[in-house]
Amino acid sequence: MTLKVSRTGTKPEWIKSSYSTSDGPDCVEVATIPDHILVRDSKDPNGPRLALAPTTWATFLPYAVER
Repeated sequence: MTLKVSRTGTKPEWIKSSYSTSDGPDCVEVATIPDHILVRDSKDPNGPRLALAPTTWATFLPYAVER
C-alpha cells in the first residue's frame, strides 16, 4: 500500500480499506500526516484514532496481509 502524505490544510485524506464494500462490513481507514500514519474505524470517523510512527506501521503491515 502506498500512502501520500497529506499536505493540504490540517485535514488528513482518509483511504478506506479495499476490503470494505458498500454492501459489507465496514473496515479501517488510514491517512498520513507528517511523521505519523493515522488509523480509524470507518464506521466511526469521528471516533478515536491510532497515530503510528512510520516504522511501527511498516512493522505491522506484514501481519495485516491476508495469508
